[in-house]
Amino acid sequence: MRFEDRDLRHDHSLDGFTHPHVYLGRHHAANERRTLLVVALTAAMMIAEISGGVIFGSMALIADGLHMSTHAAALGITALAYVGARRYANDPRLAFGTGKFGDLAAFASGLALALVTLLIAYESITRLIHPRGIAYDDALAIAALGLSVNLVSAWLLRDTDDRHHRDRHPDDADHNLRAAYVHVLADAATSLLAIGGLLLARNFGLVFMDPAVGLIGMGVILSWSYGLLLDSGSVLLDVTPDDHLREAIKARLETDGDFVSDLHLWRLGPGHRAAVISIVSDHPKSPQEHKARLRDIPGLSHVTIEVLRCPGVR
Repeated sequence: MRFEDRDLRHDHSLDGFTHPHVYLGRHHAANERRTLLVVALTAAMMIAEISGGVIFGSMALIADGLHMSTHAAALGITALAYVGARRYANDPRLAFGTGKFGDLAAFASGLALALVTLLIAYESITRLIHPRGIAYDDALAIAALGLSVNLVSAWLLRDTDDRHHRDRHPDDADHNLRAAYVHVLADAATSLLAIGGLLLARNFGLVFMDPAVGLIGMGVILSWSYGLLLDSGSVLLDVTPDDHLREAIKARLETDGDFVSDLHLWRLGPGHRAAVISIVSDHPKSPQEHKARLRDIPGLSHVTIEVLRCPGVR
């Protein structure tokens, strides 16, 4: 087949040799809608909590509102990642599509979570050294409202895949949605801690408990941030997502004396993986024959195979 004098852009006879590079998650559109709704809820509650904390003098409430402000920003990044991934899914400048937009947003969210813990720690320590009066009943009412908003948001962002699917396809995880879920879960945890601290301070005179729960919340948020950074960073650095899949690919290809000399496996997006494979063979077969052996592997969306003749064999 000669291509020199043909316009390949509009040659439909080549349809079987070309393919799109759209590697979005199964629930991309639904996750986008849910995230936009949670952004609106979070922004409204952020304004209420920061205002209430300043008016009623509660550090726990201010801490909750301050890190909710970063959550509102981070959730906004999450929503933009969904919109951008959908809008530029077919942009030819992006070699492997927009599947990693969500992982990039998740990494940014993890950094935002880590940074806000520093602000909470500073404000909490300041309040421990210089205690202030608190209007407990008013602060408790706003904290309870914040908790309810966070629980509703967490429900909206819950994982809709059943347990069986998650166990079979762990790499289908949408880290962008997970980042949004962790943010609202962190809000819920700190709201709950704020309520506990306020109750202890009001009922038992333990005023130090109000800023102390800010420090406890800092530790919880920091641990979630670390997990999010680790998982999303691994995708951005093209860490091999599944060692079992790697071995399964090798087992299918290393037959009749063939040897897999090089295998690169990485994640393109939720539920999508790519592989670049080199095979050394005494009796080389076509790449299409080798690809056929991998055809029924779920989530293996982009496979490139080169076949090399074993040195010394004619």
